[in-house]
Amino acid sequence: MVSIKSFTEMALSFPEAEQAPHFDLVSFRVKKKIFATIHEKHNRVMIKLDPLDQSVFCAFDKTIIYPVPGGWGKSGATFVELSKIKKPMLKDALTLAWKRIAPPDVLKKFEEKKKTKD
Repeated sequence: MVSIKSFTEMALSFPEAEQAPHFDLVSFRVKKKIFATIHEKHNRVMIKLDPLDQSVFCAFDKTIIYPVPGGWGKSGATFVELSKIKKPMLKDALTLAWKRIAPPDVLKKFEEKKKTKD
């Protein structure tokens, strides 16, 4: 299980990630592009994966991670149930969502930071 607070900290840990409102939701963005939103009322989040990554994560358990219904889901928008997912899996999926949105210069900073940690 992952709390909304823990998810927020995780999302903001990426380079240049920012929190901003998106209609009645909280969104996380890099260079003004959304990579995740919180759906607090349902204790879940939406992350923007590419369709291939989405299919891999959804194959694990469709009660935990599954496409958003409709067209958004077909393009990679993916719901994650915070009460059911384990933190390492969420971190992996969120990292892919952030990488999909982040521009090349920001990605480079991320990879350089990651190398210094290893």
